[in-house]
Amino acid sequence: MRRVLAFFSDRPLVIQRADMSSLDQDRHLHPSGRTQTSDPGDVVALAKQPLQGLKLASHAVLEKAQERGRLKCSKCGGSRMFFCYTCCSLLGVHLQEIPVIKLPVKIDIIKHPNETDGKSTAVHAKILAPGDVTIHTYPCVPDYERGKVVLVFPGPGSVSVQEMMQCLREMADSRPRGSSYEPAAKRRKSEEVQGPTHSAENSESSPDEATGLESRTYPLQRVVFIDSTWNQTNKISTDERLQDLLRVELKTRKTCFWRSQKGKPDTYLATIEAIYYFLKDFREHCLAQEYDGEYDNLLFFYSFLHSIINKAKTSAGKC
Repeated sequence: MRRVLAFFSDRPLVIQRADMSSLDQDRHLHPSGRTQTSDPGDVVALAKQPLQGLKLASHAVLEKAQERGRLKCSKCGGSRMFFCYTCCSLLGVHLQEIPVIKLPVKIDIIKHPNETDGKSTAVHAKILAPGDVTIHTYPCVPDYERGKVVLVFPGPGSVSVQEMMQCLREMADSRPRGSSYEPAAKRRKSEEVQGPTHSAENSESSPDEATGLESRTYPLQRVVFIDSTWNQTNKISTDERLQDLLRVELKTRKTCFWRSQKGKPDTYLATIEAIYYFLKDFREHCLAQEYDGEYDNLLFFYSFLHSIINKAKTSAGKC
């Protein structure tokens, strides 16, 4: 099984990667995350589901797309369901039918070139928050400005989300002026993954809202995640272009990923889980705002796939 790193507590956590191909054998299942049931046994089972209680958009559109089955991507020709993970484009689903999320800070995902696109949940973030998420394929790494960008990765000197903003402000006080965030020119030939284009009214905030948010998040401009298997992550994490970034650790979280690995802890997270938990902590501890499901829809696709596969396992007597 392929894994990707999320970074929590005092050690790296492997992010497990979802395989979209597993949907082929489970297409007869049509889950609904919010459906009520009269069967007491089902009620108990639902109560145990870790993704219950999220404030999600309706999954009805995904259920209909699942019934239709896979479609051919007009860009790359691949057979896909819901979206093309190679082109970051929707298939069988319209832009107006899925949630569009405005994030409080920009997200960069550095993806190893040898990773299988179909096993990464990073694409979920790009499709659901297209204005705020960028996927770079390594070795394409932007020239980040120290004191304005953090890397979610453990290591010597790493700090918690709660400590992050104060550390950045201290770094900003000693930062030379005149720096800017721009990808290195010599690496612009490397491809950035493009996502769907949403209307500005859905993804853009008003000038006043943007100004207020910037003042609360200053000096943080961007958060970087590494999307790679365990064996490959060292090459990216030790890249000289990331060495000056403040490293942030997250509180230990338990994964909801459906492919558990023998001998591996349940703190191994999927990429989208790592992003979600960071933003949740960021809102509560850095913006000092109560969390009320503002970023739950980042798990829109993930929660649907989770339900499908867990129901298939239950039907097969595997759980």
